[in-house]
Amino acid sequence: MSTSNIVKGSCLCKAVSLSTTSLNHQIAACHCNMCRKWGGGALLAVECGSDVSFSGEDNIGIYQSSQWAERGFCTNCGTHLFYRLKQNHQYYIPVGILDNVEGLVLEHQVFIDEKPEYYSFANETKNMTGAELFAQFAPPDERQ
Repeated sequence: MSTSNIVKGSCLCKAVSLSTTSLNHQIAACHCNMCRKWGGGALLAVECGSDVSFSGEDNIGIYQSSQWAERGFCTNCGTHLFYRLKQNHQYYIPVGILDNVEGLVLEHQVFIDEKPEYYSFANETKNMTGAELFAQFAPPDERQ
């Protein structure tokens, strides 16, 4: 792919940078308790498949947040770098760390049943409860 299709981003201190050529332009908002604890609010992320490259990998910390997923962060400045599914190494990158990306649309919200009442997005989106998400994506032994 040409370099014009490469999307880049970095953490706040620039100790870690990333690039991908597989950016889904649909933003997902996750309202689960874990995402809100992690970042103080909903996680707004874009799916990048397994096509994500990092530099400064010595500065990436990994937190095993569940049996099926892990979260990456910069050990220097604390910036959230990714949510990654372990089974297929599928990355969800927080949209705020990406540089100069245009054409993004908030398309869906997950764990809508865990969203607190004190905020709301104006966009019309597809919404899924946590149970609906688990039924669709979680490994069979993890479904509730």
